Amino acid sequence: VIAATNRPDIVDPALLRPGRFDKLIYVPLPNTEAIKEILSIHLKGKPLAEDVNVDVLISKLKGATGADIASVCSNAAMLAIREFLLENSDQKDLKKNLNELKIRMKHFEEALKGVRPLSQQEVAFYESFAKRYSRTAAEAKILPPHIS
Repeated sequence: VIAATNRPDIVDPALLRPGRFDKLIYVPLPNTEAIKEILSIHLKGKPLAEDVNVDVLISKLKGATGADIASVCSNAAMLAIREFLLENSDQKDLKKNLNELKIRMKHFEEALKGVRPLSQQEVAFYESFAKRYSRTAAEAKILPPHIS
């Protein structure tokens, strides 16, 4: 049996007793390098406007999960598409102006409003949870930050 959760606090403690799961693997939040890598994966091939500052995005995504980062990228793209469609409602305009479809920094700013980075207190809780439910602290499998 393989299980995954982002809410270990609501998992029935009976499931966490020794013998139920062989390993507990804690995946920490991505560090700056990992955030940059996750962004590059999710933005590859996407039309970014010149005003998009990846370094600013990275700083605003500290404390976000890999899933949060992916969500910001897809939501920003959807916002850009919606805006483009509203501005180019005529079929002729759509084809003619398609090269103007760009994801702008304002789209990322709007998408970021839907993400709440984890607090240090929340991160500490998850880390202590991983240690508590491992037989020893050394058995807590802590993956490198670039894997999320």
